[in-house]
Amino acid sequence: MIKIFLSYVTLLSCIFFSNNVHAQKATNPIIFADVPDMSMIRVGKNYYMSSTTMHMNPGVPIMKSTDLVNWKLINYAYDTLADMPELNLTEGKNTYSKGSWASSLRYHKGMYYVTTFAQTTGETYIFKTKDIEKGNWQRISFKPSLHDHSLFFDDDGKVYLIHNAERLKIVELNDDLTGIKQGVPERVLIENASAPTGKEVGLAAEGSQLFKVKGKYYLFNICAPRGGMRTVIIHRADNINGPWEGKVGLQDRGIAQGGLIDTPDGRWFSYLFRDLAAVGRVPYLVPVKWEDGWPVLGENGKVPETLGQPASTGLIPHLVASDEFSRKKGQAALPLVWQWNHNPDNSLWSVTERKGFLRLKTGRIDTDFLQARNTLTQRTIGPTSSASVALDVSKMKDGDFAGFSALQKEYGAVGVKIDAGQKSIVMITTDNDKPVEVKRIPLDQDQIYLRIDCDFTGMNDEANHLYALNGKDEASFFYSLDGKVWKPIGRPMKMKYSIPHFMGYRFALFNYATKNTGGYVDFDFFHITDTIQ
Repeated sequence: MIKIFLSYVTLLSCIFFSNNVHAQKATNPIIFADVPDMSMIRVGKNYYMSSTTMHMNPGVPIMKSTDLVNWKLINYAYDTLADMPELNLTEGKNTYSKGSWASSLRYHKGMYYVTTFAQTTGETYIFKTKDIEKGNWQRISFKPSLHDHSLFFDDDGKVYLIHNAERLKIVELNDDLTGIKQGVPERVLIENASAPTGKEVGLAAEGSQLFKVKGKYYLFNICAPRGGMRTVIIHRADNINGPWEGKVGLQDRGIAQGGLIDTPDGRWFSYLFRDLAAVGRVPYLVPVKWEDGWPVLGENGKVPETLGQPASTGLIPHLVASDEFSRKKGQAALPLVWQWNHNPDNSLWSVTERKGFLRLKTGRIDTDFLQARNTLTQRTIGPTSSASVALDVSKMKDGDFAGFSALQKEYGAVGVKIDAGQKSIVMITTDNDKPVEVKRIPLDQDQIYLRIDCDFTGMNDEANHLYALNGKDEASFFYSLDGKVWKPIGRPMKMKYSIPHFMGYRFALFNYATKNTGGYVDFDFFHITDTIQ
């Protein structure tokens, strides 16, 4: 009996040890949230990453990690990109899916550089700072807008941008990086970058990222053969001018676009992302081995589920976070987790006018939620996330609509409307690009609590086509009169990732006027969790 008992204890210990070891390892995706087009560097023991947030402001988020898994927002390259109708949501214009696209992050001789480009403005941007974590960025811009470029400092002192799609081109920059070097013509680097797939092009090779390892140049691109999955293409050369030889680097579940990063102890990884439907484009970390001078991605050509890196401690509060809107005296800023939809009107929001509240004021007439200014957002996160707000609606005016949304082109919202003096709780969804009021409930008090649950579970790992993943992707909407008892309102919404917005769903706080300006609402808090009640 004692032997049986000891064997049982040993078995339980082995199971616990096995589970505990597994629990201490990182798993893919390393970030279950919309963090696409990553560019990554290591400086000493610290890793830094830039990403794309397009029409959101501030723009080009910068994140920091010490283990390649747990990332914290530390900075943005800019507050606003430009002052123009498309970016300001004025004159009926917008820049959804545009704004600033894929960035390139580099460190060279004590200076950090991040570059990006924008079809909206037609310009290429270079930002630089000596303090990536706290410093302001010095800004340079020039025409034209160089698509999906990679900034590269070569050992001979020359500085290049590799850009374009399929027919990849290279330009040399001035010594001060203020523009393209005169007298040095642009040239074609690789004529048909998708050729290593041996198939007809669907998504042309783009997303260039150039690296130099042990004297050789390695260029990473993404492409997709027609009817096939997103694929990593790698070209290498002994000289930046070529000749270049290419091969398929990875074909696994559409995980692609990124580059190389090494660790202080000599290990190598590739950072890539994958389209995971409504939650957005999420980062993966892929082990790399070197064979015959080529980086070999994955394990037997597959991206592993489990990594040897430390486990994630969660995305809250470093990528998304709750906010009580309480600020110390003299502080009027928002935490880095927040981004405005397009350029904000800074005269129409405040965290100081009422202590402990975010105030959103109306300053113009709008009829469309997607054209309304000063909508404040944070990412949704997977596999599940739930967020709630408390809202004081006592100062709203007739025709105002304020509340909480799951923001994408096909959005859903729960909020308060005032029509002819009557306040109502309403749930809105979209049908064929038009808002549809699903439910209306009379409201006779000034305090209301709103909640949205997002369920991204059930992703189909076997699917391998762009945007063809089948998950639950469901948002459910709730309200409460006391913050304790929650009631569903309307109907659950099927969230759909759409190219016209090109971004994963966001939690969004909003207030806009349809009849009279001058009203305002006060948000008492924003709470976010990674579980659904």
